[in-house]
Amino acid sequence: MRLVTFKHNGDTRIGSLVDSDYVADLTRAEPRLPKTMLGLLAGGAETLALARAVHANLPAAARLDRSTIMLKAPIPRPGKIICIGLNYSDHAAESNQPIPSFPVVFAKYSNVVIGPGEAIVLPKVTEQVDYEAEFAFVIGRTAKNVTELEALDYVAGYVPFNDVSARDYQLRTSQWTMGKTFDTFGPMGPALVTADEISDPHNLNISLSIDGEIMQSSNTRFLIFSVQKLITDLSAVMTLEPGDVVSTGTPGGVGAARTPKRWLRAGESIRVEIEKLGVLDNPVVSS
Repeated sequence: MRLVTFKHNGDTRIGSLVDSDYVADLTRAEPRLPKTMLGLLAGGAETLALARAVHANLPAAARLDRSTIMLKAPIPRPGKIICIGLNYSDHAAESNQPIPSFPVVFAKYSNVVIGPGEAIVLPKVTEQVDYEAEFAFVIGRTAKNVTELEALDYVAGYVPFNDVSARDYQLRTSQWTMGKTFDTFGPMGPALVTADEISDPHNLNISLSIDGEIMQSSNTRFLIFSVQKLITDLSAVMTLEPGDVVSTGTPGGVGAARTPKRWLRAGESIRVEIEKLGVLDNPVVSS
């Protein structure tokens, strides 16, 4: 399934993409289903199975035309947004950093999250806003001290993510938090594609373009640390919970590494595309 959060007639609910024209209003078809994605994931395998059954036998009244709804980020308020730095060798090289021997971990917060079509807002205090196409996975059940062998069993699904970054703020201190957590700096979507739809998460093309010009192009097979390795290392430290988002890092081609440097500008449109996961489009505006 391609699970979505959407707004319709002032109400925010969960659904699934039927095709390019329609969305299934899952909670309208089955009132027992939660109204939020966090609630759906917290319900575990039984709740997801119910959602699949509803999707497969959708009544006509629960089929909404895409033109009547607004897609939001699949998980508008994640409990955690855990990001991985320098997880592609070409990005480490362009950043003049050695290949890490252990995952480089930092956090973003729920204030950054926006959905497809929503605007990335350029803050007044910086002129060095950069893009980072990323492949993210979402935790589906509570995970603590998980082995690599069982790690994929804890993944609910996968989603495109854009780790927007203000480079001057990021590099002001040894910690990257300030440059990573401006409002709107975490576009996500359009859908949470459930794990059963993706046979190999480590063989997906990933790209980012600005107004049609390709800036990044790679494949998740070039990840230094796999999804399994990340879950193992993270869950050894912290309890991962349903709905937590882990964004696995960006490939080479970021604006900060170009000559001349390529910062985002108001009026542009950013497109992140990941094979089998869909397209995340966001306009860029001034604050």
